[in-house]
Amino acid sequence: MSDLIIRRMRLEDCPQVHGIEEQVFPTPWSLRDFEKEMTVNRCARYLVAEEDGRIVGFAGAWMILEESHMTNIAVLPEYRGRGIGRRLMEALMQYASNLGVSYMTLEVRAGNKKAQALYTSLGFIRVSVRKKYYEDNGEDGYLMVADRLPPPEDDFEEDETLREVT
Repeated sequence: MSDLIIRRMRLEDCPQVHGIEEQVFPTPWSLRDFEKEMTVNRCARYLVAEEDGRIVGFAGAWMILEESHMTNIAVLPEYRGRGIGRRLMEALMQYASNLGVSYMTLEVRAGNKKAQALYTSLGFIRVSVRKKYYEDNGEDGYLMVADRLPPPEDDFEEDETLREVT
């Protein structure tokens, strides 16, 4: 087994990420949706988990002022049970903190107990139920919030970082 790398998603990753999305979700986002997230949505930040040059998972969120809303997370079925989802979530929470976010929200299916356990172990709490939230089957969604993110890293910088010109 080689090393897993968590890194920022790039536009050229969209086809692989979309392939994972299609395998994992009953109503997947389109390839164009991911391309728009990478090129148009200035609030979007996505990470990928890569092993041997293959993307095996991804996670994304919208960062809006002090709030981050997780849009999606997925790991290829054959790579589950190895802690990749946890590593993606931890990295995404750190990324959000680095950008000045103070809390993160997400929705999770009422029946997805494994995901709920992961989110709870990372400090998320269930705050409400969104009745019939999921269009594919009318399943309820739980709104979960984490307001204790890791401390920001002092040396964090990304291409979008604004710098004061002197």
